[in-house]
Amino acid sequence: MNLNDLRARSELNVRSFMEIIIPLSDTAGNITGFEEKIEVHRRGLLHLAFSVLIFNAAGHLLLQRRAVEKYHSPSLWTNTCCGHPHPGEAMREAAERRLTEEMGFSCELSPWFTFHYQASFSNGLHENEIDHVFLGRYDGPVLPDPGEVSEYRWTDLEELRADAEEFPEKYTVWFREILRQMNEMAN
Repeated sequence: MNLNDLRARSELNVRSFMEIIIPLSDTAGNITGFEEKIEVHRRGLLHLAFSVLIFNAAGHLLLQRRAVEKYHSPSLWTNTCCGHPHPGEAMREAAERRLTEEMGFSCELSPWFTFHYQASFSNGLHENEIDHVFLGRYDGPVLPDPGEVSEYRWTDLEELRADAEEFPEKYTVWFREILRQMNEMAN
């Protein structure tokens, strides 16, 4: 990661959560407008999101543990990274941007599947997302942003599935849904 990348990362951390604007959606995934991210999550408005899963050559999945400062689901294990597109930003472009911001590396991503989920959290926030899942492969160094990620690990899928089944509370709600859908596709 070069100095410009680190500066951009710092500027993102300084930017107010309230200023981030994300796309609202209808049930078909068409953009219907834009709203502040915090307001979207307070009101549980349907919106667009993405999740990224990065595998290495050994077939292990890169997981991150969300930082304790995250606005919901802090300290839970989840997929490699996730986020929302900015206005006018293509979904893959947004996923690639966020992968660099959160995990400190980039790689080519391919769309895999899309799903809708809803969840409410103890802090009064809500998720109501149409989530676009992307896949990538990477074998280099990982340099996560500590404001986003408290730790990371590469994990075997079978071990992950067993752990998530036995201890679902350790994982984010959207990642549990991704795992469920992956299991359905494998059968």
